Amino acid sequence: MAKQPMLKFVDVSRTMPEKREATVRNKDFDEIYAEYAAAKAEEQASRCSQCGVPYCQSHCPLHNNIPDWLRLTATGRLEEAYEVSQATNTFPEICGRICPQDRLCEGNCVIEKSGHGTVTIGSVEKYITDTAWEKGWVKPGLPSQERSESVGIIGAGPGGLAAADLLRRAGVQVTVYDRYDRAGGLLTYGIPGFKLEKDVVMRRFDQLEQAGVRFVLNCAVGQDMAFEDIRAQHDAVIIATGVYKSRDLGGVGSDAEGIVKAIDYLTASNRASNFGDSVPEFESGALNAEGKKVVVIGGGDTAMDCVRTAIRQGATSVKCLYRRDRANMPGSQREVQNAEEEGVQFEWLTAPKGFKGEPVSAVVVEKMRLGVPDATGRQSPELIEGSAYEEPADLVIKALGFSPEDLPTLWGQPELEVTRWGTIKAEFTTGRTALPGVYAVGDIVRGASLVVWAIRDGRDCAEALLTDLNAKAAVAAE
Repeated sequence: MAKQPMLKFVDVSRTMPEKREATVRNKDFDEIYAEYAAAKAEEQASRCSQCGVPYCQSHCPLHNNIPDWLRLTATGRLEEAYEVSQATNTFPEICGRICPQDRLCEGNCVIEKSGHGTVTIGSVEKYITDTAWEKGWVKPGLPSQERSESVGIIGAGPGGLAAADLLRRAGVQVTVYDRYDRAGGLLTYGIPGFKLEKDVVMRRFDQLEQAGVRFVLNCAVGQDMAFEDIRAQHDAVIIATGVYKSRDLGGVGSDAEGIVKAIDYLTASNRASNFGDSVPEFESGALNAEGKKVVVIGGGDTAMDCVRTAIRQGATSVKCLYRRDRANMPGSQREVQNAEEEGVQFEWLTAPKGFKGEPVSAVVVEKMRLGVPDATGRQSPELIEGSAYEEPADLVIKALGFSPEDLPTLWGQPELEVTRWGTIKAEFTTGRTALPGVYAVGDIVRGASLVVWAIRDGRDCAEALLTDLNAKAAVAAE
């Protein structure tokens, strides 16, 4: 009888790829995890229980066929594992690096629930596709037959690029417009290199260009080009701009020099540290933490990116203020642990009241406690009277999340319907908006969310758009 290649979770312990020592990795922007060796990847994949109801798959927004590609990896059939992996995910090696697996697939692994430690799904996913790139298995998505229809996509982030990939594979003529000088959106300029090295993103950009996707960069719609002009040039338009408007913070002294937005800070760092661009605000120190006492306000993944970046830039101290406790932190617990290892201090149950100095010299902080749970079960923070104190700071970074820009006004499109939150009204499953031939996907529909959800939305929209184009072509043929 052949030896059972799976269900080895009882005998084989969970092992993550080797993580570089904190005192070494906190001085550079290289990724902190090593790659699995082939034997280790097969070993860890073999821990999968191949359960009848794969909760890992159902809790993945893309519904990736995780048990299948784990089994293929465990049995050494890696090229087949790659084919299964990329069938449902446009960028599996990116998701393997940055998805919060502890909240999605790995957090719902059956053997994790039974106390044996989850399968390291994200690390195996990364290994599969990185190996596919090395072996030359990843090919441009060239269509077997060209179509005459064209689609314009506004936004070169994960949602827009996922839609572009599927549409181009179907033969559609695709043009992507983006405000930045490089494609990728927050994958390029928002997420630091220690989580996602930039050559990983740029090779996908190159692949799409090789497949025939046309990019128009440094193009801010509403300024450099009118939305109506884009709409007139294409049979359909997909809005995939993401949400870039930073939520602000009031209080006395909140406009002082040295108080900056997270997106500005991270973009400057990525340009200077990962691409070698000349960034005046970075070189002047305005968006550089070197030699400074840094305070980051916020508790999400963007805040974690900021604190870990500040450590690497040579800050003398880095503190993160969050108004709830650790258990209620919205950011990945894995990221919190990595930040603590690298020297970040967390001040739980604290909130800023105001700021001192011009330029800023301190944050006035008040202590909080968690009150009675609301209707959702989440406890709201309550102020503790008389608890205020000053936290010294030379640089304060506001990482409070993002809101949608007012696209109907910016683009002169009052008929483009939005929700009360400012996001575009569109069908979640298709991306269709009230405007004929106009679709919307990703964060501009959902609000600030995960990269994996943007990929899912982009793929779903592309499939719906192809259905609409085929229906229109059938009518024309009749």
